Amino acid sequence: MKNRIINFFAVIALLASCTPATEKKIKRVDSTEIKADKVSISGPKKEDISKSDVPGDFSALIPIDILDSKSTNSYEKYGIEFSGNCYACDLASLSITKKKMVWINVCDENDTFEINDFSFSNEGNKTIFKTSERTYIITKIDKAPVYELVVEGQKLELNNKRVSRYFTTKKALPLFKEHDCGDFEG
Repeated sequence: MKNRIINFFAVIALLASCTPATEKKIKRVDSTEIKADKVSISGPKKEDISKSDVPGDFSALIPIDILDSKSTNSYEKYGIEFSGNCYACDLASLSITKKKMVWINVCDENDTFEINDFSFSNEGNKTIFKTSERTYIITKIDKAPVYELVVEGQKLELNNKRVSRYFTTKKALPLFKEHDCGDFEG
């Protein structure tokens, strides 16, 4: 009987000594779970912020040129380049999505050149596209949707598709003073 009482007290003592440790373990688990929850909640927010998207306007960029450098009205200052759009038909429009960059002859939508392997990032009013051969920097340079394209790296040679320095969106093109070839039948 003495052994049973001693064993009983030993078990109680063991349980009593383990109880605070168990509570601490539970608290640690709870605090770890809370920290894990905080990390998982803040994790996607950071990813969303750091993810960059290709601006939707870039899906249909139309080449334009400076027509009146002294004008303060963007829609009069820029417009289509008559020769490249109406006569020589050698300009390239540009379509950029998350997965591909496509250069398209302005007079022949079947005459294209695609780039599928690139990365991109947004830095303020600039969107930067990088391939292994070159870097394309598209900068919004005006309140109107006017973008300047700078290509760095190897020379971009496109057959029958001349790259313009300035672009606007297809949607905004009608707002420019000269936005078509008129009655030209070249």
